[in-house]
Amino acid sequence: MSEPTPLLRLESIDKRFPGVHALDGISLDLRAGEVHILLGENGAGKSTLMKILSGEYTPDGGRIVVRGEEISALAPDRAERLGIGLVHQELSLVPTLSVAENIFLGHMPRGRFGRIDWGRANTEAARALAALGVAIDPRTEVRRLEVAEQQLVEIARILERKPEILLLDEPTSALSDAERSRLFEVVRRLKDRGVGIIYISHHLAEVPLIGDRVTVLRDGRVVGTLPVGEADEATVIAMMVGRRVGEQFPKVETTRGEPVLEVEDLATGHALRGVSFTLHRGEILGVFGLMGAGQADLARALFGLESGVTGRLRIEGKERKLSSPADAIAAGLGLLSRDRRQSLVPMLATPPNVALPWIAHRRAFARLELGREKEEAGRYVRELNIQPPSLSRDVLHFSGGNQQKVIIARWLSSGVRILIFDEPTRGIDVGAKAEVFALMSRLVGAGASILMISSELPELIGMADRVLVMRAGRIEGELPRDELSQEALLRRAS
Repeated sequence: MSEPTPLLRLESIDKRFPGVHALDGISLDLRAGEVHILLGENGAGKSTLMKILSGEYTPDGGRIVVRGEEISALAPDRAERLGIGLVHQELSLVPTLSVAENIFLGHMPRGRFGRIDWGRANTEAARALAALGVAIDPRTEVRRLEVAEQQLVEIARILERKPEILLLDEPTSALSDAERSRLFEVVRRLKDRGVGIIYISHHLAEVPLIGDRVTVLRDGRVVGTLPVGEADEATVIAMMVGRRVGEQFPKVETTRGEPVLEVEDLATGHALRGVSFTLHRGEILGVFGLMGAGQADLARALFGLESGVTGRLRIEGKERKLSSPADAIAAGLGLLSRDRRQSLVPMLATPPNVALPWIAHRRAFARLELGREKEEAGRYVRELNIQPPSLSRDVLHFSGGNQQKVIIARWLSSGVRILIFDEPTRGIDVGAKAEVFALMSRLVGAGASILMISSELPELIGMADRVLVMRAGRIEGELPRDELSQEALLRRAS
């Protein structure tokens, strides 16, 4: 008995960008009612392939066959008509529009005389979000939501169009464990309805939970396709990186030095309530909390991105008031934001992105240091293995993990000694995570200090010297390294 025709078949898909062969002869297929997981390091070509399938990019060669019919030109509107829906890794929402407007963008419900039916739009938007297990006021502007909530709105927007071929590019990167579980329930229901799903993830623990088959990409090529029962973690890591990954958390023991950041009674309205802690030289201080506990607000308040902040800050023993990011940079602080879009100028190349902190201190009309920009950027492109190693390519075209490395290069180049890493491995593959952790150990070994805010418990347990647990905008407790465990952290945070 022959197998049914796949919903989607790709044959020898090829895509080039200036100086980069992004996809080199990619072939795979997707069956109805299947979750086909796509794995690979940052820069392997996963997101590029998804953008080709959604009509955002045009392939340079190969064939795309949907339900047995070859598709010659796949523009975004045609992809939608064919039932293809893509949830982007980088959110594609309009921040100044409401949740309902984003969910129904281009498809707003209409009433009499063609007028927008706002009541119906808000009701249906609330229903779409409730299906994902979340209650968000559909009238709220998207820019006022946390990143995790925006991620759920993005997913709801695509699911509302009832795709038959669903492309999920890192859909759980900002979600809590509970939200992730609810999304998996939705995925299982879609499978039961015959929807075919291509699912990209850097969380290897998700593979056996929802996957049917696994395809691994490396350097724009297919390494292999396995049934999920054969895709154990060691096997897929070796396929992804071309080598066995040794110690995942290269923690280096350091001697804790003097206080470098002292926070006393920090508050911002209802988000933060009397937060106090001390960060020492040569220390990685972890911060953990469930969604909405105040971790993101803490990072923003410390970096001068929040108004109405009260409390006291002492940096290197001197009392400081940080009213803006420029104040924070001048005081020696750097921020790796959980949302890369807030930290990068995507239409510029690596050198000017690395140089942004210098501009904060430059006098008006001072000459740009273009030579220094290129020299510094080139140095960190080599040290951090930023791919592609081009100094002229806009960072918009870099993979998420390589964009993250550009931001890290910025702070290394600026010479700041106190670093706030807010979800530093969000959207980063297993190989790049190990590189980031090794870099963190190197930094604290050289006398820097890191405030590591993360929802990834194994990462905090593996890297932090101690962990502050937040709940409802307060520090609920502190756990030293020898008492860290997932159970202990979740018990304090719940």
